[in-house]
Amino acid sequence: MPVYFMLQKLYISNYAIIDEIAISFTGSLNIITGETGAGKSILMGALSLILGERAESNILLNKEKKCVVEGYFHIKNNTGIKAFLSANDLDSEEELVLRREIAINGKSRAFINDTPVNLNQLKEVSLLLVDLHQQFDTREIGDNNFQRAVLDAIAGNSELLIEYGKQFLRYKNFRNELEQLKQQQQETNAVLDYNKFLFQELEDAAFKENELEELDAELRLLSHSEEVKQQLNGIYFELKESETPLVQQLKLIAGKLNSLKQYHTLLGELGSRIESVQIELDDVAGTVDSINESIQYNPERVQVVNDKISLGYKLLKKHNVLTTVELLKIKDSLQEKLDAVLNISSLITAKEKETVALLQGCSEMAIKIAANRSKASKPFADRVNTLLKQVGMPNAGVKIQISPVDIDEYGTDGILFLFDANKTGHFEPLHKVASGGELSRLMLCIKSIVASKLQLPTLIFDEIDTGISGEAAKQVGILMKELSDSHQVMAITHQPQIAARATAHYFVFKNTLNGKISTSVRLLNAGERVNIIAQMLGGEKPSEAALQNAKEMIGGIAG
Repeated sequence: MPVYFMLQKLYISNYAIIDEIAISFTGSLNIITGETGAGKSILMGALSLILGERAESNILLNKEKKCVVEGYFHIKNNTGIKAFLSANDLDSEEELVLRREIAINGKSRAFINDTPVNLNQLKEVSLLLVDLHQQFDTREIGDNNFQRAVLDAIAGNSELLIEYGKQFLRYKNFRNELEQLKQQQQETNAVLDYNKFLFQELEDAAFKENELEELDAELRLLSHSEEVKQQLNGIYFELKESETPLVQQLKLIAGKLNSLKQYHTLLGELGSRIESVQIELDDVAGTVDSINESIQYNPERVQVVNDKISLGYKLLKKHNVLTTVELLKIKDSLQEKLDAVLNISSLITAKEKETVALLQGCSEMAIKIAANRSKASKPFADRVNTLLKQVGMPNAGVKIQISPVDIDEYGTDGILFLFDANKTGHFEPLHKVASGGELSRLMLCIKSIVASKLQLPTLIFDEIDTGISGEAAKQVGILMKELSDSHQVMAITHQPQIAARATAHYFVFKNTLNGKISTSVRLLNAGERVNIIAQMLGGEKPSEAALQNAKEMIGGIAG
């Protein structure tokens, strides 16, 4: 399987006892060896800087210039990193460069592809690029999310979990919307009864548009009906019934003018105009009489109008408005609020049904996910336990505990890896009972199993072979070599059995230049590899037997 992302080169300048080095790595198994104190851990310290760790000013070799650490990564087809770069508005290319600079005053700056970033961004992207696995930095293996991801990878749950995640997100959104609707309903219900009362009060009043204004006018007329009738009678009398009624006089005048029109054309026109006025006045008289007949003083009607006006004014004052139209608008507003309550209830009922259906769908998928996990857990644990024996932990054992939990974005299972180091039969959570060395080798076993299932970043193992030798070291080397078939692996080791399996073998050493000690690194050629591995086998001046053994170890592995 090709390696699609890897650490291609590490550049370090003015860090601790490193003046300046640049190391190019292969995409397979990169082994780093060297004597104790030569500076192997310093390399890891420098690397940790571009992974977002804290920096101290005392790391400067030359106090008068800055420290620079750069990592060049090949990231082809790494969708996670591409997504990170896009989300952070960073340039996306096939090569990604992380840089950390430590100034002489101790201030630190970080860059991704020459763009300044903060340490949180640097840490976030570094998690996608490098898995720096040190003997005493094994927190990941004790993390429940990591343990669940491992078991799901072995169980083949990846596609099902993607589908489940989408379904659960929909369920979660619907559930949140339902809670919001219920909260809204609760807030609305707090004033519901009062709004009902206000609306019913206006509904019972049954006012029509401009009705109060019209009732005011009617009351004024009723209150002055006798005076109005008396005046209208007088007007009608003058128009139609007096000894010389106006209508009759206009009629006579019109006749006289018309009789003179033969003498002057304008006189005929004036006669016609007088006739029009006479006709109009006659109609006015009829209307006055009709109005007069319609006006009847009615004490009962006066009481009805008074009562309704009184109610209207009371409501106007209550709602702080001036007109019937405004009062009706308030009624409409109250109606909308009451309708909204009914709508919320309907929405809640519909949303509850949809939420229940989505939860049921999630539960059905969670059952399948759980079944896959349960089926895979024992064979996986057995495989890990077999590998633990191979790497020098014959009495250690792992057991996977699956317990029911409330449904969440990962299903309904709580996953916990339990560990027993000495066949006591008493298994405890990893972080409580396993030592650093045990956790390191356990992590190697687990990662070697899941490597074909997960897109792991560059794997770096820092002296995880501490405390083992012989056959156990050989098996650790085999596991690392297998991992390196599909992932870039880097390892710092003291074990020749592991070093012999390197695709590229780097030797860390100290040299003296101008009276100053500094650390250097070189890539060993075939002859140098034999000599270094022989030294690891037999001391600084290896015997001929050690040299031959080293050749056989390298040759046997290569063959």
